[in-house]
Amino acid sequence: MKIRDKINKIDIRKFRFWIQLFFFIIFIYGGYLAIDLGREMPIFSCGYNDENGGMCYFMPLQHQLARNWDRLFSMASIGVLTGFLTFLAWFIIFNKAWCGYICPLGTMQDWITSLRKFFKIPYSTYTQSQFEKLKKIKYIFLVIVVIFPLMIGAGLLSGEWRAAFCKMCPGRVITPMFVGDFSQWYIDFSSKTAMFLTAFGITFTILFFVGSFIKKRFFCFFCPMSAMHYIFSPFALLRLKKDGLKCTKCGDCYRVCDMQIKDIADDVTSKNILRDDCIFCLKCVGACPEEDALKVDIVKWTIFKSTKGGFAKRMGFEDDK
Repeated sequence: MKIRDKINKIDIRKFRFWIQLFFFIIFIYGGYLAIDLGREMPIFSCGYNDENGGMCYFMPLQHQLARNWDRLFSMASIGVLTGFLTFLAWFIIFNKAWCGYICPLGTMQDWITSLRKFFKIPYSTYTQSQFEKLKKIKYIFLVIVVIFPLMIGAGLLSGEWRAAFCKMCPGRVITPMFVGDFSQWYIDFSSKTAMFLTAFGITFTILFFVGSFIKKRFFCFFCPMSAMHYIFSPFALLRLKKDGLKCTKCGDCYRVCDMQIKDIADDVTSKNILRDDCIFCLKCVGACPEEDALKVDIVKWTIFKSTKGGFAKRMGFEDDK
């Protein structure tokens, strides 16, 4: 019981910082450490960084789906299925905590937020109407990831659109910078399609830095990996649950939510409170003052939950004994 009590009183922000730093080193500099976790990672660990410790699944997926349909729907489909099942196996373990604790682009955004806080610059928020509209963009990008390659294989799009999202993704430009590679900061004028995709990528990268400084987790609202996570989240072992009967709608969970998810405070009927924009950072659980109102389960075992004692400890109302 003492161990469980200490876990429930943990400072989730400090714990998360060190986990993020650890995985940032693994996925940005893993190549230097002879670490290779494969090509099916459910995060933006970009293949354009030659020293990554594991590659974003979207790059190989787009190349596989862009094959001629006669080949794609032959024995070659076994390779596609194997890659997908590997991605799914990785995802099922941590659910959307891949976003909040492991993704290098997510970690970078949190560091940019810390920089803004250091300079005491206020941040902006979206109106609920803006939030509802913006959250749909991630699914448009997911269509580009999955449907565009299939259209190439069917002969409906030219091969220049192969891995189109990778060319537009800020990760292609940003992650190689951390190993001293700035070669992706360019616009390819070899064709109109290449110019459009790479120019979009540079523009999106600039928006990534500016937007993340103004709004918390700016890029995550548009992230197709987050959309793909949510589609398969019902199969994940890690769950974020809520007991609505114990919720007083105080709003503390919503106030600390970087993604502005109102359901975390307002929905008192859903037991599974995970939403498509959630990054599973667990700040909501740490901020909740009600006993057992929010909790994190792995299968049926609760590993972290809201408690009055934990809330008092994190708020500084209780001395560490």
